[in-house]
Amino acid sequence: MARGDGIMRKGIVAAIEAAVDEANRQAGIASAWQTPLVGFADAGDPLFDELPEAIRPSHALPGDLLPGARTVIAYFLPFDPAIARSNHRGAFSSEAWAVAYIETNRLIASINDRMNTLLELAGYRGTRLPATHNFDEEQLMSDWSHKHVAYIAGIGSFGHHHMLITDKGCCGRLGSVVTDARIAPTQRTDRERCLFKYDGSCRKCENRCPAEALGEAPFRRHACYDRLLENARRHEHLGLADVCGKCAATVPCSFIDPVARASRKQSVPK
Repeated sequence: MARGDGIMRKGIVAAIEAAVDEANRQAGIASAWQTPLVGFADAGDPLFDELPEAIRPSHALPGDLLPGARTVIAYFLPFDPAIARSNHRGAFSSEAWAVAYIETNRLIASINDRMNTLLELAGYRGTRLPATHNFDEEQLMSDWSHKHVAYIAGIGSFGHHHMLITDKGCCGRLGSVVTDARIAPTQRTDRERCLFKYDGSCRKCENRCPAEALGEAPFRRHACYDRLLENARRHEHLGLADVCGKCAATVPCSFIDPVARASRKQSVPK
């Protein structure tokens, strides 16, 4: 890794961590976040070329968003566990979960502004991508999928619930920025973090889904979205919170990589 590359990497990670730390101390913010995870992907990674086929033909490539793109920065903001625990009971999302969604969207916008300022001061360009609501409302597919980008950047792997499971679980939000700065990519480890995919031992997310959107059949994304819209109506006094999160809250992968924990237990001598 070149010296300038390493300095830029450290600066970006520090900027994201500082933004989260400030948000945790800011008066008037109800939510809280743990230390973020940050990953970097080469904009020329062949996996980006597969996204238009895997997601939808109009899914953007990094160069579509920023001509001359060299790196995609992805990050995961893990919720404080209390937010997930608040969403355990009932068929509809808790108010704390809805508030966290809204406040994290604002935090992601702030982080992206901060990163772009850092990049511009170093003579580079970046993008200001929205945290959400960049999808086709008929097909319910995105033209820039933060979770697929985060996978390419080595932050996690997909679970049975179609969410990204990171080393800090799946309860949180993802953001990303495309830049023309060249930063060495994070090493991607293609291993399972979902217990069901690993050994078939868990389907708790499926059982927790109030919309019955998960199962052996293809993901029933419209059933899922209908539930999100119902939650949005219930929480409209807070702002736009088309959320649910029941499949992620208080399941084995909520806060950790459960496969790694199971593997460590198996390796301990008896």
